[in-house]
Amino acid sequence: MATLLSFVLLSSLTLSLVLILVSGDTLERDFLRQKKEKLTHFQVYWHDIVDGKDPTSVLVMNPPNNTSPTGFGQMRMIDNPLTLTPKLSSKMVGRAQGFYAATSKEELGLLMAMNFAITDGKYNGSTITVFGRNSVLDKVREMPVIGGSGHFRFARGYAQARTHVFDLKSGNAIVEYNCYVLHY
Repeated sequence: MATLLSFVLLSSLTLSLVLILVSGDTLERDFLRQKKEKLTHFQVYWHDIVDGKDPTSVLVMNPPNNTSPTGFGQMRMIDNPLTLTPKLSSKMVGRAQGFYAATSKEELGLLMAMNFAITDGKYNGSTITVFGRNSVLDKVREMPVIGGSGHFRFARGYAQARTHVFDLKSGNAIVEYNCYVLHY
């Protein structure tokens, strides 16, 4: 009797799990079938302000020793303005929120983990998530877009970064981002 009861319980649990997995997959597939995939391109300027009274990039961790020429181990939290032109006074269309960290001992390479939170226009309230390696000394760097929310749900694609201005004295930077995003 105990064996039969154990078998029935295990069978019921297995069947329930299979039904949950299948129905979840079906809901996602039904959603995707109803929507047409689109490619959206947008260009923004990312303002990394590390000095002054109101920085948008703050140091949260210093390397354990300051002998690394690459700043290996340094981490910064960001809430950087995204504007339509390189001028900070131009129209702000969003904020880049996240962090970046120096992850290479050999070269100037950063791990970028940030959301572009759109605050204006058609995509207001939506985000895209950029997560990847940024070899900042390269002329053009490519990082993956790994997701998003709102209009960018199920997003995937890439972002190309080009340094527009880097001020050696202040550490401030303006970077042009061209984002190519597939979404539904």
